[in-house]
Amino acid sequence: MSMPASSSWSWWVVSDLDGTLMDHRYDWQPARETIGWLQDRGIPLIPCTSKTAEEVRLFRAEAGLHDPYIVENGGAVHGESMDGQPWTLALGVPAADLRPVLLELEHRLGTSLPAIDGLSGMEARALLGLEGEALRLACCRSWSLPFVPPPQDERARLSELAQSLGVAVVQGNRMGHLLGAGVSKGRALRALQDHLQPPRAKVLALGDSPNDLPLLNAADVSVVVPGPAGPHPVFAEALDSGRFLLAEAPHATGWALAVRSVIAA
Repeated sequence: MSMPASSSWSWWVVSDLDGTLMDHRYDWQPARETIGWLQDRGIPLIPCTSKTAEEVRLFRAEAGLHDPYIVENGGAVHGESMDGQPWTLALGVPAADLRPVLLELEHRLGTSLPAIDGLSGMEARALLGLEGEALRLACCRSWSLPFVPPPQDERARLSELAQSLGVAVVQGNRMGHLLGAGVSKGRALRALQDHLQPPRAKVLALGDSPNDLPLLNAADVSVVVPGPAGPHPVFAEALDSGRFLLAEAPHATGWALAVRSVIAA
């Protein structure tokens, strides 16, 4: 993808998917018209998600997107050159190297931390709403290892243990994610900017969970998309100070309203 030169600021819309552009049933249809509105204006929509590359490619095909995409919480960035050749920026630790670390974290914490590919079909349906091919694609991990997180009161200790082992744990909507140290959505955004070097592009970022915080911190305009019960508490300070904006409604509906409001301003 190449960015058009302009005497005015152009935009990138960089968005989380699950819980932000999609609801917890993975429905994004209320945003379809706004996605087309962005495409008509030549504004890229760049998914930035904990999903795998395989999952995002399926979404891109359904949404008609051709822009780069950030996967596995910043573990890699994918895109295509002007002649259609795929490229990848690998930023994370291979998932195979993370698996023994997860086992060591289980041992040190004294709590079971089942990896996504170790869940039974019934457990995956109950926790993630995934089964069959959708579950298989979600398990195709290259740069991260999602796992069932421990109880809330053990998560700070888990993060400390992860840091002592040279890795990181971030929390999404439903799963914890084991990553290489320094891997984040914000770092991946900066890597993409360095790779493409867009002229005068501003970033509108949208997210809903703690793992989106590095992305929102790296953007020019940051929007928190609330869930049905309101925004995640991790964003309270940034929302109260006005550093982050709050979408008017949950998921795709709020996403679409926020995107149009910011871009059209």
